[in-house]
Amino acid sequence: MTAVRLAAIDATGLSLDALVVGLTGGKRETKVEIPPSSGLGTGERKRILDALRKLGVKPKVGEVIKLPGINGIEAPLIVCVPIGAPVEEVTPELLRRAAGAATMSINGVERVGIAMPCTNPAEVAATAQGAVLGSYRFENFRGAGTPTPVRGPKTVTVLTDTHRDRHVREAVRQAEIVATEVCRARDLVNTPPSALHPKELAAEALAAVAGLEVTTQVLDERGLKRGKFGGILAVGQGSAHSPRLVRLAYRPARSKIHVALVGKGITFDSGGLSLKPPTAMETMKCDMGGAAAVIAATAAIARLGLPASVTTYAACAENMPSGTAQRPGDVLTTYGGRTVEVLNTDAEGRLVLADALVRAGEDEPDVIIDVATLTGAQMVALGNRISAVMANDDELRDDIVRSAAMVGEQFWPMPLPAELRESLDSPIADIANIGDRMGGMLTAGLFLQDFIGEDTPWAHLDIAGPAFNESAPYGYTPKGGTGVAVRTLVQIVRDLADSNSL
Repeated sequence: MTAVRLAAIDATGLSLDALVVGLTGGKRETKVEIPPSSGLGTGERKRILDALRKLGVKPKVGEVIKLPGINGIEAPLIVCVPIGAPVEEVTPELLRRAAGAATMSINGVERVGIAMPCTNPAEVAATAQGAVLGSYRFENFRGAGTPTPVRGPKTVTVLTDTHRDRHVREAVRQAEIVATEVCRARDLVNTPPSALHPKELAAEALAAVAGLEVTTQVLDERGLKRGKFGGILAVGQGSAHSPRLVRLAYRPARSKIHVALVGKGITFDSGGLSLKPPTAMETMKCDMGGAAAVIAATAAIARLGLPASVTTYAACAENMPSGTAQRPGDVLTTYGGRTVEVLNTDAEGRLVLADALVRAGEDEPDVIIDVATLTGAQMVALGNRISAVMANDDELRDDIVRSAAMVGEQFWPMPLPAELRESLDSPIADIANIGDRMGGMLTAGLFLQDFIGEDTPWAHLDIAGPAFNESAPYGYTPKGGTGVAVRTLVQIVRDLADSNSL
């Protein structure tokens, strides 16, 4: 994992292999600047800008320009990255994206310095976090005959004259912890389904919190049967790999609120007997992205020592077709006794979540938040970069949207229209697992709401599109697993704890 350091702008002896330089200016302006707040001297700034002009390049947001070493700068490679705004309009998220785009473009070097117009704690922390996220690479499954693996920087050093400020250093420490856990979630999502069955995902959850003040419990198939977790068992019964339910509990001494996090952990989703088309299965290793997010967020919250109790459930199963798989038309009994008519076995995520949500409610949390790659309808409605938030509490829904914006993740508030609920009615069971095709994201949310106690604030985060980037990398977001929702979950728990200060 990439390590973060802070150093004075004029520090010597850093032995940098590359220096990242942020360029300010309007999004469409051909003229760019290197602001004095980046820390470079007037001469160095002028020489870099002269080199850009001689090359005739017109920097665009999202692109990087690499220059050979320049006199007066102790680095053999200069990486110029447009920030996308005039210096007075630069935000932490723009710095995060620029730093991430730069480190994502740098391979095979160990020590990278970053000169950006960042001075206050939020700006320096965002720069450091973006650099770590952009340095992420997933090379775990390269073969022995593969050429030298593509490696990101080992260390990034943010150059700032505020490097000794304790508030800056603490903000960077926390940003690095969260970035590390985002990368953990990315690793889990990127791992091939042949190497991450429910048993292995449960083991990874325990490893994530090893050594932290977190108690753990894993229910295997026998424990699930004993507890009558009918939703998880039904989804997993078609697979040779039995399901698991993971429980993580963090209980700090001065807790100000109790939050339950619930994640969908379908380690591979074939659709079951309602089989997906072959091309739709190619990315279905990502269907445990919700579980990855809540596991990583819990580890981050514990490492940060946030004053909030957190109980996390990861409902893990593999949805496969076989002679033992559940059938369309089956009726199952979920944990707590409600019955569900299964009309489509590809609407399986809500079945495992139903069990976990009811179990989470028994812990009497103040708030329940679930995260899931739940519906293709989310992508139809919001695309591949914006996640949805639905809730039975408007204030909680809006708080999550605000918390997400603070850390640079995009979530959009969506309704739970009461008139759609009747489409989930079943003639033979308490509820059916699918309703109207139109508004499928919303009916999925309404299904989950049926498993929440009336007095418990609850929010549902549908991250189906943003959890896995099938397109080209952008900013600090790589191709493949993105780790979406980890930063938002950490921030909303922090904000909820702050708002409940005793």
